[in-house]
Amino acid sequence: MLFKQTRIGKNGIPFTIYKLRSIPKGASSPNSWGVFLRTTKLDELPQIINVLKGEMLLIGPRPDVPGYADKLEGDDRIILTLKPGITGLASLKYRNEEQLLAQQPNPKQYNDEVIWPDKVRINKWYAAHRTIQMDFKIILYIIKFVYITHIIFILLI
Repeated sequence: MLFKQTRIGKNGIPFTIYKLRSIPKGASSPNSWGVFLRTTKLDELPQIINVLKGEMLLIGPRPDVPGYADKLEGDDRIILTLKPGITGLASLKYRNEEQLLAQQPNPKQYNDEVIWPDKVRINKWYAAHRTIQMDFKIILYIIKFVYITHIIFILLI
């Protein structure tokens, strides 16, 4: 089943992002299938629809939910000049963000004060230095390290 959510895209324009639902309706946490989807990042697969619609790219800063993108000020707003991506440098660094937040006494505060500012810093750097070669390296990294690791993990279970 598809999960739809409003995110902020290029130039601050809202759009609907698509994901596979990993938490059953009415539940507060994912079931085993949902954990698998999130761990392998397969819940992001329907965002190919967003790519085909021209709202996203394969590589770029992840689109934020309303309430974060509008906090960008000054030089940080360079991030909004790019189409968001299914994955990017900040996504790779924080690919285990859910587990990291679960370890914090105040996850929202940790996100707002540590993770989000670091993602902004990484995405600003990406916006200023992006090249096709860098995007291909990111794609290769994803294939080589993220998905192959998950496939091996699944095969070992």
